[in-house]
Amino acid sequence: MSDVWPPDERPDGRAPGDPAPVHNEPTIHQLRLLLVLSDELHFGRAAARLFMSQPALSRQLRSLEAHLGLTLFHRTSRRVEMTASCRALLPEAKAAVRAMDQLRLVADTREREPAGRLVVGAIGAEASMPRTRAILAELRARHPRITVEIRNLNFVDHVNQLLDGQVDVVFLRPPVPPGIQIVHLTSEPRIACLPTTDSLAGRTTISIAELSGRTVVNVPPQVSRVWWDWWAVNPRPDGSRVTYGPVVADMEALLNAVADGGAMAFLPAAARTFFPRPGISYVDVADLSPCSSALAWTPASRARPTVAAVRRAAATVLRGEDGSTAKAAVEL
Repeated sequence: MSDVWPPDERPDGRAPGDPAPVHNEPTIHQLRLLLVLSDELHFGRAAARLFMSQPALSRQLRSLEAHLGLTLFHRTSRRVEMTASCRALLPEAKAAVRAMDQLRLVADTREREPAGRLVVGAIGAEASMPRTRAILAELRARHPRITVEIRNLNFVDHVNQLLDGQVDVVFLRPPVPPGIQIVHLTSEPRIACLPTTDSLAGRTTISIAELSGRTVVNVPPQVSRVWWDWWAVNPRPDGSRVTYGPVVADMEALLNAVADGGAMAFLPAAARTFFPRPGISYVDVADLSPCSSALAWTPASRARPTVAAVRRAAATVLRGEDGSTAKAAVEL
């Protein structure tokens, strides 16, 4: 069986006038052509499948043979057949093409991977809460090109800085005002934060009614009244209004005001762990509704790559514990 190649081709695969080959090794492109031709065993069909002319395909395959020093195909006027050398090389050619495809995939994924700076706000001890830490750890593991900056924010700033774009997301305690979207992370009891001089401070459990008449710490006017009234349980279940006392802008000021004996407050049960202070007692309240922690963002920033990344991290963490909550995180 004789080799019959187009008469205008040189033995090394170059047409008259073509420059001499620059590379001494086969290219991935040539290996792809080899695989297609070995599949079709027909230059016309292979060229059509590759969207190239038959002469161009022939030149590339002859160049490949010159690089390898092997004859890969016997071509007659009727058919194309693989040589034994070609069949021996096919597994390696396939492996090389697969490796290049994987390299390209990794490179493309890397190029699309979110990068940049994510400013994370947190109120109180929210940055130290287990789910917050798990979400940020997941974010860092998935997206190492995102730089995370954590800011501890006071009662005024934790919402205002989110709304005006100074922070990208906030770990906070609902309720939240309009214009903020959240996913709930945890739920826990609210407890009374009392001065140790209070007559109820030594009790294990008390009721809301027993706290009637006690002054509650207040917050600056820039803070949402809906938010603070909810935390102060104002009005009380019997309809009575709360008497507000000293104004505090952050947790340390709140704790100092309570320790001074001038007022009380309601806090998440986690305060026992994160905010033990001299002069303060924490007491369970039997008939007080629980509170929650949440991750918050604005609708305008929701689709921003870094914000979407932390939302996905939250969904991943929650999915391991509560699939319905994770679904809510993705849909918000």
